[in-house]
Amino acid sequence: MSTPAAVPGRMTKEQKRVAGATMVGTTVEWYDYFIYANAAALVLAPQFFTPAEVSLGSIIAFATVGISFLFRPLGAIVMGRVGDKYGRRAVLIITLVLMGVGTTLVGLLPTYATIGIWAPILLIFLRIVQGFSAGGEWGGAALMAVEHAPDHARGKFGAFPQLGVPAGMLLASAVSAIIAAVLSPEQFMAWGWRIPFLLSFVLILIGYYIRQRVEESPVFEEMARTKQTESAPLSTLFSKHPKKVIQATLVFMGNNTAGYMLTGGFILGYATNKLELQAGDILNIITIGSLAWLISTWIGGVVSDRIGRKKMFIIGWVLLLAWLFPLFLLIETRNLAWVTVSLVVFGAFMGFSYGPLPALYAELFPARIRLSGSSISYALGSVIGGAFAPTIAAALVGQFNTTVAVSTYLFIWVGASLIATLTLKDRTGADLYPQEGATGEWGGHTEEAGPEHL
Repeated sequence: MSTPAAVPGRMTKEQKRVAGATMVGTTVEWYDYFIYANAAALVLAPQFFTPAEVSLGSIIAFATVGISFLFRPLGAIVMGRVGDKYGRRAVLIITLVLMGVGTTLVGLLPTYATIGIWAPILLIFLRIVQGFSAGGEWGGAALMAVEHAPDHARGKFGAFPQLGVPAGMLLASAVSAIIAAVLSPEQFMAWGWRIPFLLSFVLILIGYYIRQRVEESPVFEEMARTKQTESAPLSTLFSKHPKKVIQATLVFMGNNTAGYMLTGGFILGYATNKLELQAGDILNIITIGSLAWLISTWIGGVVSDRIGRKKMFIIGWVLLLAWLFPLFLLIETRNLAWVTVSLVVFGAFMGFSYGPLPALYAELFPARIRLSGSSISYALGSVIGGAFAPTIAAALVGQFNTTVAVSTYLFIWVGASLIATLTLKDRTGADLYPQEGATGEWGGHTEEAGPEHL
């Protein structure tokens, strides 16, 4: 069974609503996530931890960014079960509220000077809440978009929730840059850094309103109608599809590792603390780089519908590998024009292997365990790849006193993702629906079904 056809080139009213809901909600989620990363690079070390040598304080602050990743798999397991058993829509609402509440409370936390050791304890607890939320949110949003899409436009529809990530970064960097420009450095350090966190409460209301209006995924509705929902998706996933989980995890790992140089605060922290560039200038450049990432994410999703997911990923990996060493060499010139070129090209190359990801995951996993498989693979890729990437990068610079070590680290991880991609079969266009009484994973199709583009 295929998604009901729409007029070629035009989206139905419900498809527009789903596209908007997945993108806006994901933008809000990742705005929350990224303002923390910006704060980690600029203010969290002196505000929430015992006074320490500057580089050690930065490593500790970046470690709190990574801690939340360790709880992404838990969020993926819990929300994957909810989504595969009760529907994708419920996941969208629960995770959005959790992320918003956690972020708002960060903006209200007393500092170490006020409550001592309880400051970092409470901060870490709220990071855990954010990690749990992020681990469950992505899979629900990605599958809602792809499972509502016409067969020929899954990459395009799946790109909408992906756009929410660079859009969230764009929004977070823009808000931080505006506040840094309006306030003095002393005001920003004292209380101004809290404003982006508190704004999350308004954004969460907007996201909730939009998301609660969307209809359930037609694929899940078909599973519910034919009583094919999975009561134990995690058990089925790891007993019958362990290879798929490994492949999907490794495919995402490289993009996430590279991406967290930009979004995890490392480049911001390195440029301001080590190279002594102005935080406002770097935030502006990161904002421009995020815009390039947003545009290329859309291009990557759309083009993957034409040339296949696998080929699009390979192109993205090769371009990204070619840029990893020039990336930091240009930043270290301290010339803002070259720094802009560095981050714009970096953001653009990341999008080509990010936009097609929801469609690739949806076509990789069977319908009954699709949300669990997608969420857990995404979460594991985040842990292995991005979780402590900023921390590792900061430690490598401290140990070797050169960013060549960081570029080498990124090259290894992105290269591993390229190799994992080469092991995949291109399933672009495979039927996403289960069929009543079908014994095959793909509703009457075998696992090898679907056009082969490579």
